[in-house]
Parts: sequence; structure tokens; C-alpha cells
Amino acid sequence: MQGAGTALHELLVSAQRRGCLTAGVYESAKLMNVDPDNVAFCVLATDQEDEGDIALQIHFTLIQAFCCENDIDIVRVNDVAKLAAIVGPSEESGEPRDLHCILITNPNEEGWKDPALEKLNLFCEESRNVNDWVPTITLPE
Repeated sequence: MQGAGTALHELLVSAQRRGCLTAGVYESAKLMNVDPDNVAFCVLATDQEDEGDIALQIHFTLIQAFCCENDIDIVRVNDVAKLAAIVGPSEESGEPRDLHCILITNPNEEGWKDPALEKLNLFCEESRNVNDWVPTITLPE
């Protein structure tokens, strides 16, 4: 699906604007442990140098298992720098954040339906139909 990267970009911008974005492996794990029903979507991101990070790969395996068990759609992105350009630094401290795992949560507003989230859910469903359980998305330039 060509538009998956664009849909992910739109979803990240929208979720951040609404305060529905959690960034960081540890922050995401804590949120999934406390309130898994509130998680709508998961993004795992790596760069070339992260491929050899065994601890990060173990975290990814556990997060993927948790997402599969709780019916949370999940995708991979192979460009942390593009994610950083979209999401930006932490609003509280202005420091760069850990963007290896990003969760999109359901906002408190009833009836909020993000068309980008719906496109990504469909993309993930189509990927699972061809046994690609964690599809990789390329973000647009």
C-alpha cells in the first residue's frame, strides 16, 4: 500500500497534537502494562546501527508479542531520523526522545476517528493476510 507512509505521518502529527502519543521503549511498556485497552497503534523504529542492539531487539520481541496478544496493530519503520523530524523533541524538556517505540492511544474524546488510523489498520490487516505480522513502512520525504 503506497499511502501507508503518508497515513503514518498524518497519524503521528494528529496524535501528537491531541496528546495521544507515547514515545520510548520504557514509557510504552509501562503504558501497555497499565492500560493496554487504550493503545490503538504501535510503531517500532530502528536505524542501521540499532540492528545489532540485542537488548533493543529483545524489547521489540516482547512488545510485538504483547501487541499481538492484545490485538494492537503494529508496524516497523527503518528511519528514526524521519520519525524525529515528524515528532520532534520532548515538549517538556526539549531533549531528543527515544523514538524506538511509539504508541498511539485513544483520546478521551468519544467518536474520534482518525482516517489515517483506519487506513493503517486496513494496511496491517492486509499484511497479516499474507503472513506479514509486522509490516515495514517507509515514511515520505
